[in-house]
Amino acid sequence: MKRFFLIFFIISCSSNSESLILKSVTVKDFKEFINDSDYITDAERYGWSIVQTDVYNYQVVEGANWKRPDGINKSIDSLPVTQVSYNDAIEYSKWAGVKIPTYEQYWSIVGNDDRLIVSDNLYPILPTANVNIVGNVWDITEPVNSDQVRLAGGSLFCSIDTCHGTQMDRELYVDKETGNIHIGFSILTE
Repeated sequence: MKRFFLIFFIISCSSNSESLILKSVTVKDFKEFINDSDYITDAERYGWSIVQTDVYNYQVVEGANWKRPDGINKSIDSLPVTQVSYNDAIEYSKWAGVKIPTYEQYWSIVGNDDRLIVSDNLYPILPTANVNIVGNVWDITEPVNSDQVRLAGGSLFCSIDTCHGTQMDRELYVDKETGNIHIGFSILTE
């Protein structure tokens, strides 16, 4: 009887993980969270964030945050929210009753997404409904055994000749407070 229960439990867990999908959190989604909770992001608290101009060059820009990712232009509701940190992603997840994926979950799930991968500097950041989660912007993932946050999926700047982030074996880590114009997050949904 115990053996039957254990087999049932394993099958049950396996089928649940296969039914998970990733949903990029958009500016519109994040705005709803901010309006409902009055949360202040790390970038807003610091008064600046990092703006990446190409794969090799970064600037610290006063006023850069999720509302104005480059410090100047307003964010667009249909784009993935950027200039968010791991801390911000966790607070959003608590509010929404969801989780962000681990690095392994991310790559396991995105393998089924056959939409366009935005990379190689061929496109700007595009609305989340139109493109693959891989590329576009880096995704924050849940650390498993460390305080370092591993980013997944790469961004529009990635190519085989540069950061190569659209491949699973690429390692890029940030601390829990870092935001960037090319860092966003996705959530696990069913």
